[in-house]
Amino acid sequence: MTIRVLLADDQNLVRAAFALLVASAPDMEVVGEAGDALLSPGPTARLIERFLRSPAAPPAGGDGPDCLSDRERQVLTLVARGLNNTEIADSLGLSPLTAKTHVSRVMGKLGTRDRAQLVIVAYESGLVTPGTAQRQ
Repeated sequence: MTIRVLLADDQNLVRAAFALLVASAPDMEVVGEAGDALLSPGPTARLIERFLRSPAAPPAGGDGPDCLSDRERQVLTLVARGLNNTEIADSLGLSPLTAKTHVSRVMGKLGTRDRAQLVIVAYESGLVTPGTAQRQ
């Protein structure tokens, strides 16, 4: 089984170091890199769409968004669409602090460490599909 890796960091040197590390492992391959535009919705959506179209895309696993409340699923969907906390708050009629709290709780429940991983969970679980992640 080959482990497919998407390298995402805003520092070119860090990405290059990780690429070398991944290339040294026989069962790993770099499938893409993202830098400063990681959370920019257009490039991120295209990168994830290309990744999901490839034949060896991993199946969604675990409970994923099923363990979330309806509101948390709404927040996850908006994160996957590239909205920041203020935009999520405006979209759902919340304060920015409440939106930030929801994002943090979603990350905790899903075991993710950043928004990029939330986007991946949203796509892999089918909550968001390629071509439907336009910003609101």
